Amino acid sequence: MTVSIRPAAPADVPMILRFVRDLALFEKEPDAVEATEPMYHEALFGADPAAEALIAERDGAAIGFAMFYTTFSTWTGKRGIWLDDLYVTPDARGSGAGAALLSALAGIAVDRGYARFEWWVLDWNTPAIDFYRAKGAVAQDQWTVQRVDGAALRALAGRG
Repeated sequence: MTVSIRPAAPADVPMILRFVRDLALFEKEPDAVEATEPMYHEALFGADPAAEALIAERDGAAIGFAMFYTTFSTWTGKRGIWLDDLYVTPDARGSGAGAALLSALAGIAVDRGYARFEWWVLDWNTPAIDFYRAKGAVAQDQWTVQRVDGAALRALAGRG
């Protein structure tokens, strides 16, 4: 039962959306997913892709995914990878799929000459935090995330 990693294909979009919804449920935000299959098709496979995705498989069956995009650091002068979502199905956790996805993403960053590989993790998700620490991740606790969206975004833009 070897885990393999491959780039996502257009036919994977319904499964990716299902995995995203499963992740949102796990993260206690079951109604937060607004994305649709057409949106993912455009974001991943359109004329100007906004993101990329990898699929983890075991015995030919999808058991997880990672969606990521490039960032840029003014300090390093180089791009990086931002991991937006990493999800492994509950029955496949502990199979090595998460580690294989992280390793594949790190390999992409190294192969492309990127300086960083970063992501968020919820502060209550101690199994994930422990897993990431074991893989060499270092918390950036001195930074806090700031977000403007919805009505506040429109107001800041002077359009609402």
